[in-house]
Amino acid sequence: MSSTPTTVNPPPDTGETRPPIRRRRRPAGTSTSWSGAFRRNWQLYSLAILPLLFFAIFRYAPMIGNVIAFRKYEPGGSVLGEEWVGLRYVNLFLNDPTFWNVFTNTAILGGLTLLFCFPLPIVLALLLNEVRNRGLKRFLQSVSYLPHFLSIVVVAGIVMQTLAIDGPVNQLVRAFGDDPITFMQKPEWFRTIYISSEIWQTVGWGTILYLAALTTIDEQLYEAARIDGAGRWRQIWHVTLPGIRPTAVTLLILNIGTFMAVGFEKVLLLYNPLTYPTADVISTYLYRMGVESSNFSYAAAIGLFEALIGLTLILSANLISRRAVGTSLW
Repeated sequence: MSSTPTTVNPPPDTGETRPPIRRRRRPAGTSTSWSGAFRRNWQLYSLAILPLLFFAIFRYAPMIGNVIAFRKYEPGGSVLGEEWVGLRYVNLFLNDPTFWNVFTNTAILGGLTLLFCFPLPIVLALLLNEVRNRGLKRFLQSVSYLPHFLSIVVVAGIVMQTLAIDGPVNQLVRAFGDDPITFMQKPEWFRTIYISSEIWQTVGWGTILYLAALTTIDEQLYEAARIDGAGRWRQIWHVTLPGIRPTAVTLLILNIGTFMAVGFEKVLLLYNPLTYPTADVISTYLYRMGVESSNFSYAAAIGLFEALIGLTLILSANLISRRAVGTSLW
């Protein structure tokens, strides 16, 4: 009895055959490293050469001179000082009543500048954003920007001529039957004059960033707010202000970092010995101590102290902003 072998047929292939996966090859000469990126985009990287040189020469190289805050420096001697004196100059300015007077003036002027010059550009940007006439809006923008392009010397000259004894302000005072006021010689008027001129010169220019931030807000958010019955004020509060909050927080951190660096040029041009009690700030005090009195080590110690305060302020503001608002510089 013979048996015939049985053949088992394989099961039919019901699945579709998948094409082989091909790995994309990188073009020759490319690399993910920094050197490869530099070779590909060297033209763009070359644009950073001049800014880097500027910061290296005028920002980082002068930091070496801070060592004379702890060394006795004499004009004509060694650039890094003659002998080590430790914290001698730090103790001098910490026990100097004049320094604490100028420190108080700096803090007051910096606080007033931050109080008025930071929120006013936001207000002006919101007002300009509500102007529907394009021609009128451009005119208002041009008028508000113009003072920024005037030099500090021109602005100081305008302020002094306006507030002079025979200036237009005192002519208006005479018209009301009062005696003219020597604004530029009275210490109690200096802070008002400085803050007013700072507002006039900087507020219009500060609106540029906020107007740019306003253009990034989605119009559908305003449409949804109108459908929910929100008026113009509620749209500004719930849509516009949250939309520009990252820009506002970033600028606030930067302004806090320069809190102690009150404008040296404008104060130097506007103040005089009669207004020292309220006008003299750290930068002008440094100028008199370092340049006029040739006490460079003492001035360097005060400048280093001011820089440390500014660094502490900007680090604190950045940390608080990151934890409270979620927006920070780094």
